[in-house]
Amino acid sequence: MVFLLTHAAAILGGVFAHAGQVPAVAAEVSKSTLDRYGRLVPEQIVREVVDHLNRTAAEAPGPNGQRLGLDQSLSLESLLLDTTCVPANIHFPVDWVLLRDATRTLIKSVIVIRRPGLRHRMGEPAVFLRQVNRLCSEMTHCRRRADGRKQRKRILRLLKKLLKTIDGHAQRHRELLAECWQETDLREGGVRQILARLDNVRQQLPAAIKQAHERIIGGRQVANVDKVLSLYESDVHVIVRGKAGAEVEFGNTLLLAEQPDGVIVDWKFVRDQAPADSKFLSESLARYGRVFGGRQPEAIVGDRGLDGAVNREHLSQANIYNAICPKSVAGLHERMQEERFVELQRRRAQTEGRIGIFKNCFLGRPCRSKGIIHRELNITWSVLAHNLWVIARLPVAVENRERRRSAA
Repeated sequence: MVFLLTHAAAILGGVFAHAGQVPAVAAEVSKSTLDRYGRLVPEQIVREVVDHLNRTAAEAPGPNGQRLGLDQSLSLESLLLDTTCVPANIHFPVDWVLLRDATRTLIKSVIVIRRPGLRHRMGEPAVFLRQVNRLCSEMTHCRRRADGRKQRKRILRLLKKLLKTIDGHAQRHRELLAECWQETDLREGGVRQILARLDNVRQQLPAAIKQAHERIIGGRQVANVDKVLSLYESDVHVIVRGKAGAEVEFGNTLLLAEQPDGVIVDWKFVRDQAPADSKFLSESLARYGRVFGGRQPEAIVGDRGLDGAVNREHLSQANIYNAICPKSVAGLHERMQEERFVELQRRRAQTEGRIGIFKNCFLGRPCRSKGIIHRELNITWSVLAHNLWVIARLPVAVENRERRRSAA
């Protein structure tokens, strides 16, 4: 454990040195400070740190033993892959709730602009918030009524009319702030933030209103690619996986690949709409080979989503044992006669638990990071923390155990 922590400290010290900043050691560190430290380096550098740690743990023992002091090097015999969804930190995308969110952002920005004295003629801003909240509350409860559908249409029309007024006030205050901000005590950075916040919501507001109109008044479905799921997270997708308790999820797909000891050796966070799971295999093997010097696993293990004719041909040409669960029932029944296949599929059941540990204990559910870049960086930091935790729990060499006893 001491060897591992020392090695990790040296790696992390190099990471912060690469960023040109070394964090000060403090007895108590706030969450904002930790968040700032986590963003000092780009994701690619942190990924290289994880790859270096995995390579070091997988090295064969030398004359002085294993470099991390492990009793045995990490096994690279098999690679177990699975995909999951990383939910975005957003509420369920209900149409009128999106309109309420737009109102809150616009009105609160207007309040900030009016506070230092930049005012345009309008009513009390808090009144608009109360009106929108009341309409949203009516929209929620009218579904229990016999004429609920008719009432929902009526309320949405009132919402659209109110939002048109609110958008006009927001536009006039935005122009006033852009022209006269130097006459106030507001700083330039804060002004840019307010303007960006207003522009972001106002640009998406017509699409959100149209989406609500199509679904509530028109009674027509909206394609997933055209849906506005959040006003603040643009790279979020509808993911239908049919899981128990999560038929539909809103977030991004994450591929995780672990080795038999539970160390994550490959991962990919997908920004766009994810393709079929079978498309991930060849890219994962290519990244695996680059990390471990061209070495390939002896077996690939996965669920039915990874099965496909292209993957079967690829594994056959690479001379890698195919332990992916077949999609056909007849094929699965035939493969269940192979002892090695059964053993690897039984081990694959633990990969679901590994994903649960990673998401619940290291990444957080939901992931609190905002923006696709910061979420990807948070995932890579979580992989590093997870692998340090897993490797630290592996048996250490005999000489290290004796040294620990003598130190105690």
